[in-house]
Amino acid sequence: KCGGMSFTSKTQQLRALLNSCSSLKHLFQIHTQIIVSGLSQQNCIVLKIVNFFAYHTPINSSSYASLVIKQSHNSSNSWWNILIKNYATGNNCSHSEAIRLFVEMRRFRAASDEFTYPFLFKACSSFLGLKEGKQIHGDAIKIGICNNVYVQNTLIHFYGSCKKIVDAYKVFDLMSFRTVVSWNSIISACVESCWYYDVIEVFRVMRKRGIQPDQTTMVVLLSACAELGDLSLGKWIHCQVIEQGMFVNCQLGTSLVDMYAKCGAVDYARLIFDRIGERNVWTWSAMILGLAQHGFVAQALELFWKMKDCSVRPNYVSFLGVLCACSHVGMVEEGHRLFQEMESVHRIKPMMAHYGAMVDILSRAGRLKEAYKFIIDMPIEADAVIWRTLFSACHIHDISDSSGVGEKVRRRLLGLEPKRSGNLVMVANKYAEIGLWEKAANLRRGMKERRLKKIAGESSVSVF
Repeated sequence: KCGGMSFTSKTQQLRALLNSCSSLKHLFQIHTQIIVSGLSQQNCIVLKIVNFFAYHTPINSSSYASLVIKQSHNSSNSWWNILIKNYATGNNCSHSEAIRLFVEMRRFRAASDEFTYPFLFKACSSFLGLKEGKQIHGDAIKIGICNNVYVQNTLIHFYGSCKKIVDAYKVFDLMSFRTVVSWNSIISACVESCWYYDVIEVFRVMRKRGIQPDQTTMVVLLSACAELGDLSLGKWIHCQVIEQGMFVNCQLGTSLVDMYAKCGAVDYARLIFDRIGERNVWTWSAMILGLAQHGFVAQALELFWKMKDCSVRPNYVSFLGVLCACSHVGMVEEGHRLFQEMESVHRIKPMMAHYGAMVDILSRAGRLKEAYKFIIDMPIEADAVIWRTLFSACHIHDISDSSGVGEKVRRRLLGLEPKRSGNLVMVANKYAEIGLWEKAANLRRGMKERRLKKIAGESSVSVF
């Protein structure tokens, strides 16, 4: 008996309470009852507590979760692996807590295995923990687990996320057996490190060795084509998708829309967008941004309203697209309203790009004082791109600097980037246009003495 209740019925009661548990505070209360009842070492009870942490992963709770396992005196690593997996992949926790759990696991002398390391590398990838990941890699080598294909795949992904492409290649080259996931991991690592031409070369080798690509392969390849702006290459990848008879799911369809839009083939992007059976917010956003950036302002705004009518909540890319559209046509009030709506209605915190778009809207409209005040009132420090946007507008709308904004912006810009030749050339040109020849000459002389040269512009043409 346990306080007038049989051992079995008490266990069942506590298990029922754990099933209905919905908060960490509630769990602490139940766990107190478990300890008082002497049931803290019951496997079924401990498993329920572990499952709570597995599904809820509360912030800063990893130390408590590890304490529960230690008190059970069960040396099995399966419970540790469950917790590590869920802290590594959870949405509402710090992924570094998975590493803390691993440290506790080793202190408790529980053995790690091939199920432990993939999620540890995944956790390190999420917070770019290069130092931690390398230490865990060393640990995996010590216990002889590094030849496991699943461990190697996540290790490649980890090094790729940290932009350590040479280390990713080392792991890939040492693999005795590779799956399509292995090839996808090294291709993704190349994209992360901006080795875009290597992406295509790895794909060619992959096909030569008879490995069948999947939808993930094509998504990564299309992202490389989009970054390169190589339409012919993107079309070739699209042809591969058609030849393989692949089903164009939402992710692959979004990648095709994004690639065609970024390569300037907006008509192709719209054609695919209209034919996709399933769309998510990223599909809509890719199309809206593509239309806005290529001057199809009315269509971009129309698509944004249509997206909202379809009950799709816009994200930060959607708003960047419509702000870009407002900038092109001088819709200052509408742009300002959308910027406010982004945070007040949709709880989307503006990023530097959104602030930059808003400054561009005001600057293009010649509202220089408003733009300057907007930058000063920003909750984050404006970068040089934002100051350069306003300085360019001063050059167009107020060349004589009657408003006084131009001089203030010049000081800010040169304070942030005193050695950037492009900034100095802009200032020198401004001086020359208003007849301040001596100042312009002194500035150019200073550039020559400091051996600063303006980087020449580049253009590329695809020849078919």
